[in-house]
Amino acid sequence: MRAGESTAARSIPVFYRPEMTAVSRFFAPGTFKPAACVKDWTEHELPIAVCGFEPATAEDLCLAHDPRYVEGVLAGRLRNGFGGRQADVAASLPYTTGAMMAAAEEAVLNGGVACAPVSGFHHAHYDAAAGYCTFNGLVVAARHLQQQGYAQRIGILDLDQHYGDGTDQILQRLGLGGIRHVTAGMHTRSARDAVPFLRELPDLVRSFERCQVLLYQAGADPHVDDPLGGWMTTAQLAERDRMVFEAARQIGLPVAWNLAGGYQRDGDGSIAPVLEIHRNTMRACVRVHMADVVDLD
Repeated sequence: MRAGESTAARSIPVFYRPEMTAVSRFFAPGTFKPAACVKDWTEHELPIAVCGFEPATAEDLCLAHDPRYVEGVLAGRLRNGFGGRQADVAASLPYTTGAMMAAAEEAVLNGGVACAPVSGFHHAHYDAAAGYCTFNGLVVAARHLQQQGYAQRIGILDLDQHYGDGTDQILQRLGLGGIRHVTAGMHTRSARDAVPFLRELPDLVRSFERCQVLLYQAGADPHVDDPLGGWMTTAQLAERDRMVFEAARQIGLPVAWNLAGGYQRDGDGSIAPVLEIHRNTMRACVRVHMADVVDLD
């Protein structure tokens, strides 16, 4: 499917290629979560359209990073966000960022929504990896949109559990304008904060109304049972996603979203609890953007 093809009315564009998945396994499931989510959404018969895309080039990655850092990571000489130099991880990285770039383009062109089933962006600094993040696909995608003339005013709404310190650092270091970044992880919250947070969320989304597209990190790690999270229930996370998609659509703001964090395991060690949360995000996306076409209830 080409970028900009009108898919939003009948399916949610999902930018996925098998090359996004690495064989190496870690505590953080980011290396294999793209394939697992697409498989889960397909098995649950959610109306997605899997779209091809081109991987990010080294030049693309340098929109947010030191060229020496980019070259060193891709060549396996510098450590990636998982703390190693695995060749399969390095090979997957242009595809994860490329998916975010493609989803951002598609959301702008179709005026609705698109998904990149990826994670591992917001802790990546200009010249260093951290926290399971190697390249900052959020900043790369935003700068790509600007350079290619798709959009000049881009919003980044990061609702992962953790502070998007890498995103802030790159924006400040490069003095980038036209990119508004809000990261919920700047604030420590407990379960008692969930209801007030949800109450204020639509206004937060509407505060991006001057932007031309919103890059949304729909993290699963704020879940109460996540070993690195701990303050929202499954139902509250589903409501969070519904509110983001609904408020954005009400103000005509296209959304390109990704998976971000999520670290729960069930008794047999699988990531089924994380997949459920990401499935709920896709369900919320479908309900808001395809209400006239699909009934999931």
